[in-house]
Amino acid sequence: MLILLMTLVPLPVLVAQADDSARSDMQVGRAGPATALSRVAVAPPIFSEGIFPCSNCHAEMPPDLKRRVLQDEHAAIVLRHAAGQFWCLDCHHPENRDTLRLATGEGIPFTESYRLCGQCHSKKLRDWQAGIHGRRTGQWNGDKEYLLCTRCHNPHDPKFKALTPMPPPERPDRTGH
Repeated sequence: MLILLMTLVPLPVLVAQADDSARSDMQVGRAGPATALSRVAVAPPIFSEGIFPCSNCHAEMPPDLKRRVLQDEHAAIVLRHAAGQFWCLDCHHPENRDTLRLATGEGIPFTESYRLCGQCHSKKLRDWQAGIHGRRTGQWNGDKEYLLCTRCHNPHDPKFKALTPMPPPERPDRTGH
């Protein structure tokens, strides 16, 4: 019954009220146009060593909007997200490379990447906000910290790779314990 109810009723992220000094560490996110704003404390995103801020390299480069095979520092990135429907600058802001871009054109920080993901994956965003999908830490009735989607999913190739099963554990010897 609870699972049925949770699929029918949009749930806001419930986070304990924090004082003003702690609010600066919290990000505002939206589950969709019909949902009220809610505060979400997120762990900082993980960036590959030496590539952020992106403006270190891209500051003097004009944005190249045409789709192409990436080279140089980005050659290892193969975009397998949404079966080739997207290009890098659909999500990365072309003018401010240190931010992401929503479909509306609004720039958002990487700490609010869940808003970007939620544009297409609204059910997963709702489940993430409710604590059903993803991981969060903290108190059940107090402060919580949510891990961003990119802590588990590669944004360029988000599908989990198949795992090779491990052999079963060996039973310990029975020595009278």
